[in-house]
Formats: sequence, C-alpha cells, structure tokens
Amino acid sequence: MTKLSVNINKIATLRNSRGGNNPNLIKCAMDIERFGADGITVHPRPDERHIKYSDVMELKKILTTEFNIEGNPTEEKFVKLVIDNQPTQVTLVPDTTEQITSNQGWNTIEHLDYLKNIISLFKSKGIRVSIFVDPVIEMIEGAKKTGTDRIELYTESYAKAFPIDKKKAIEPFIHAAKKANELQLGINAGHDLDLNNLTYFANMIPELKEVSIGHALISDAIYFGLENTVQLYKRQLK
Repeated sequence: MTKLSVNINKIATLRNSRGGNNPNLIKCAMDIERFGADGITVHPRPDERHIKYSDVMELKKILTTEFNIEGNPTEEKFVKLVIDNQPTQVTLVPDTTEQITSNQGWNTIEHLDYLKNIISLFKSKGIRVSIFVDPVIEMIEGAKKTGTDRIELYTESYAKAFPIDKKKAIEPFIHAAKKANELQLGINAGHDLDLNNLTYFANMIPELKEVSIGHALISDAIYFGLENTVQLYKRQLK
C-alpha cells in the first residue's frame, strides 16, 4: 500500500501565529503517527515562518516512523540540518525564500551536475534522496542520471484539472510513472492531493510508494478531527 507522510508545516504556522507552543508541534507529530500515518514530513525554510530548525532536531528525537525533510539544498544551513539529523529521506525542492509554497520541479538537465554532487553527499550519509519533478519524460530521464533514489511527482496540475477532466489530468503522470518504473526510480507524489482526488491518483499510478500531504489534510482536520482525518486519508490509499 502507498504510504502516507503527513506534512506538519501548517501546524507550525498556527503555533507561530500566536507565539508560545500551542498547538504543541511535537505532540501533534507523535499523535499523527499514533493515528496511523506512515511518516512525518517537514519543509523548513530559511525565514522559519513555519517549521523551525529547532523543531527538526526535536522531531528527530521522538519520531518512530519515516522522517522526511524537504527543502532547497542550495541553502547551506539546510544541508547541515539534514546531515546532522539523518532523516529517512531528504526531498530536494527548487523553491526560493520568497515562495509561499513550492511551484515547480527541478530542471534535471540544466542542474544535472549540481544535483549529482548534492545527492551523492546525502547518499554517502545513508539518507534516501527524492527530488521534486514535473511529469515530463525528459525530466524523469534526467533524474535518473542524478543518482537519486526516488522522484516526487509535483501534482498541482493534476489537482487543478481533476474536477474538469480527470482522465486528461492523470495522463502525463501515468506516462511519467511508467518511465520512472522503467528506470527503476521510486515514485513519491505531493502537492494539492486531497480526499477528492487522492484515490484516483493512487489507483492510476503504478508502484506509487508515498504521498506527502499537508495543507489539505490539516484543513480537513478542522472539520473531521485529526485522528479521523489521518485515517480517512489512509483509506484512500488502500
């Protein structure tokens, strides 16, 4: 079954909005694991507007499932954070400091040499590496050359098109997944996946190993409760 990694950035955003420690990010992460999630994802940014670097260090001490740290490896502080905390997986995302959220995958052709070097560094420390890519065959082929273990398909275009024509929306992702499978790249996915579009995506993408979901899941938890919501998302992946 495809694993569910819950991105807890939005919990940190809520905490930071008032200062203090309410909600308690560490307790929330432990509870999310207890409620059935297969992993916890964080995406610290240099301005620490949600996940703080100290959060990562505290999470490392207590998590019992997979720990996934996302971010842009061009930030030296991020690279050190990953190496010091040895997560199960690091997901490399080409975002900038000013971005509200990630909005594109890597150009694996243009940045091939850089990606090869940084991926080699993380893998030498025993950390599994995934890189954020658009569902474009050339980018998947380029990803293989970087030495990455996995790709994470950037699914915003799928989510936007899904209500209009789900078959057309999923088509480029099916082709991308087939190519990744041919090249023996593991497949993750994330961005704007939710209770409406997740089941169809998971059913149509062969060998989908993991989805990382944050904003939609935490938003749904306002209505359904955190424990129930984690389990609702898990059911979509069966």
